[in-house]
Amino acid sequence: MRTLITFALISSTLFFQAPSLAENINGNQRFESFNQVKKILEKDVVFDHRFTLYCQAPFMANKQILLPEGFQTISHKKRASRIEWEHVVPAENFGRSFTEWREGSSDCFDNKGSPFKGRKCAEKANRTFRLMQCDMYNLYPSIGAVNAERGNKNFEVLSEALPNSFGSCSMKISGNKAEPPKSSRGTIARSYKYMAYAYPKFNLSKQQARLMDAWDKQYPVQRWECIRAKRIEAIQGNENPFVKNPCQENKLW
Repeated sequence: MRTLITFALISSTLFFQAPSLAENINGNQRFESFNQVKKILEKDVVFDHRFTLYCQAPFMANKQILLPEGFQTISHKKRASRIEWEHVVPAENFGRSFTEWREGSSDCFDNKGSPFKGRKCAEKANRTFRLMQCDMYNLYPSIGAVNAERGNKNFEVLSEALPNSFGSCSMKISGNKAEPPKSSRGTIARSYKYMAYAYPKFNLSKQQARLMDAWDKQYPVQRWECIRAKRIEAIQGNENPFVKNPCQENKLW
């Protein structure tokens, strides 16, 4: 009932957009405000399961984090005390497919008349980018310091000899690659596969596609992943078949 009520309220806001895209997408066609989507996720999706994706750190409604014992970070220490919503498929990775990100736009001039490009321009001038940026299936709570260090690095299986980058949290970062804990790999894989399915603008490299297929098989859906997907479908209005289908097959839906 909680989710249905929220959806009814959201539908009547200014952020509701009828599906009227030039591109044929299977993803989010309702929400364009990143700030609003984060609030919805906190209040109506993870309200009874407040744990970060990589480190499984619990956090409160006020975003206070209980860091795992032995968690360490060398840099971004201030961000270690706060929750951030991470794009598992980084915004930059799909954002660079937009001209507005790479080159700018006639709509992208600041108050001094100077042109700008990058994420701010794509966000201002391209609706498809806004929809992709706000897709709830691709957004997960993360310790801020972990989110900062991961950045737009691609995932990969790294050497077993490498130490964890955050102490007791088994997330490894080396150079421009990141290896997530085993507990999050299936979720990550199904998020990547969903984004490639839902948005023609985003293409997985052959290497990343092989890795995500492997993780999808190695780490099957868990009950919480099914609950999360069901709530997002009710709010956002579209499905992630890479989660929904196995959830239904295993009677976890």
